[in-house]
Formats: sequence, C-alpha cells, structure tokens
Amino acid sequence: MTIRLEPRLTTPRWLSPALTLGAITVALVISGGIIAIVGGDPINSYVHILGSSFGSIGVLSDTLVKATPLILTGLACSLAFRMGLWNIGAEGQFLMGAWGASAIVLLPILPAGTPAILVVPAMVVGGMLAGGVWGLIPGILRARLAVNEIIVTLMLNYIALAWIQFWVFGPWSESGFQQTKAFPREAWLPRLSDLSSSVPAFGGLTVHLGLVFGLVAASLLWVFLERSRFGYEIRLIGDSPRAARYAGIDIGRRLVIVFAISGALAGLAGMSEVAGSVHRLQDHISPGYGFTAVIVAYLAKFRPGRVIVAAILFGALILAGREIQPSGIPAMIQGIILFTLIVADVLVRYRVRIIRGVRTGPPTPAAVPPADAGATVGSR
Repeated sequence: MTIRLEPRLTTPRWLSPALTLGAITVALVISGGIIAIVGGDPINSYVHILGSSFGSIGVLSDTLVKATPLILTGLACSLAFRMGLWNIGAEGQFLMGAWGASAIVLLPILPAGTPAILVVPAMVVGGMLAGGVWGLIPGILRARLAVNEIIVTLMLNYIALAWIQFWVFGPWSESGFQQTKAFPREAWLPRLSDLSSSVPAFGGLTVHLGLVFGLVAASLLWVFLERSRFGYEIRLIGDSPRAARYAGIDIGRRLVIVFAISGALAGLAGMSEVAGSVHRLQDHISPGYGFTAVIVAYLAKFRPGRVIVAAILFGALILAGREIQPSGIPAMIQGIILFTLIVADVLVRYRVRIIRGVRTGPPTPAAVPPADAGATVGSR
C-alpha cells in the first residue's frame, strides 16, 4: 500500500473552513490529552478558560485588551504572507514601535505639558515610523540582494530586544529597574473607564483606543487588498510571481512597500501597548505577540476580517491560560494549533490517495516450465 499526495485541480469552497475547524478541534483534543496525562482535568481547564475570558463584561474587556496588539500584528503578518513573504519579525517591529512611541515622551520630542490631542498622534506616527523602518531592512535586503527574509526578520527580533534593553537598563531606567518612568496622562490612550462618570456601566473597563486602531486598520487593509490595483498586484505576486513578472509588475518595489507597511502595523501595535496598557516602556513588554501573530494570520487565512476573530480567541487563551499555568499551557496549545493548521493547509492543497498494489514475488515452481520443454516440443 502506497500513500501519495496529489495536487488538487479544484478545491471545494467548504473544504478550507471545514479543515480549519477540524484542525482546531484536533489540537484541543491533543492538548486536553496532554493536560490529562500530567494530572489535570482538560474539561475543567477549557471551561475555566472560557469563563475567565468571556464570562463577564469585565473579563471580556480584558480579553479585548490582550487581543488589540494581536489584531495589529496579525494584520502585519497577513499582509506580508498574502504576498508570499515570510515576515517572522513582527515581534521586533512591535518592540521598535513601542520604543518609537516612547521616544516622543522620554527624549522628549514634545515638551512636557503638550496636550494629549498632539501627543497621542505624535506617538502613533513615532511608533509606525520606527516599526516601518525596521520592516524596511529585510524588505530592501530581499529585493536588492535576494537575502532570505526569514533569517533577517528573526535576527532583527533579537536586535530590537537588545535595543529596548539598552534604553530601559540605561538612559531611560527608573532607579535602575528594567523599565522607564510612567508616562504622563497626556500620553495615555483613552479607556472606556474614563467615561464612567457619564456612563457608569463603563467603570473598570480597560478597553482603550488601540482597539479602534485595530478595527480601522483591518477595514483599511481589506479595502487596500480587495479594492485597489496595488492590492490586486500584491495578491497576484503571492499567487504566481511568474505571472506577475510577465505582466510587467515591479516585484522588488512592491516587496519593499509591503514590508514597510507590515512593519508600520506591528509598530502601531507596540505603540498601543505602551500608551494604552502599560503606560511605560519595559524590558518584557511583549509576551510574544509578534510570534503569536503568525498563528493568528495563519488561522485567519490572511483575511483581515478573520484576523480580528482569531486575535480575540488567542487573546482569551493568553489571558485565561495564565491562570492555569503562566506560560506552559498557552504556549503548548498555540504550538499544537499551528501544527494542525499546517497539516490542514496541506490537505487543502493536496489530495491523499491510497494505492493498493498486488503482492508480487518469485514465481512458484509449478509455473516454471521444464528446462528441456522447448527441445521436447521441437523433436516431435
């Protein structure tokens, strides 16, 4: 019996979502089995995760806060992946965006006492500019020198982290700790809780303006990809670089632009985190948002609208999973989901064919004619 993978000539529209749902189900079953092996209760664990992330308006608000950077970094990865580029550097672009936004306040670029209506837009520009420049580096190297973007973006993640550590342990350190001083209120993104005096129901809700940034960015990215000529060219390059080159599209130029936009989106995520949640720059400001964004983008099939849903699900996993175990359980489930999604993607592209062959072997002695059979027949 031989198992072969044959390319599908046509793919039913229902196959991809069905396999995606099946992949998530299988991942949860495998994760539950591992939890059970180590002595936990998988059913109670999953129920606890749901209750701790969607059980009330308060925890839902916290889930959306965790989902906000995942939406923006997921969009960053989706844009690059849609063009066939492997941007694994959203983590570093996130960190540089956080640094760029912090620089507006801590250098300072704007003087103390500047109103929020000027400080917040300046931080947005600073974060997107820093993330975009960090995305330009692998884009230019890939377009001009054909350097593999996977290696470059991975290396830049560690360089960005070292850059952050230099500032929070050195010039910007608060009393020698690995963090800066708290930003002034003018540099905070507005929260729903700020409106609690007018709407008491908003009291204690931590959702901030960064979520609006993510929703607007998803809408604009959808229009950009689906309703513009540039977006069509990006999709064409991702589907068939040879056809795009034959059509006269300058692939190198668009590659650089896409990497810059992707980095700017991840940089905006870093800005929203420092200005909306932490209100200071820290050594470990990201628990791996840029790496989780790869799974979010893959789960969303690189569609901006689906990125929002996938980011909320993983935000819930990060938030509630830590109550079960600080890092092990969420990271394990994320990794298993990514693995099953890759398998599902293979099954979308290829058909599994099982070939059953007839057993072959040496002929039996009865089937072999005598050595002198020909001579005997000829002599008669």
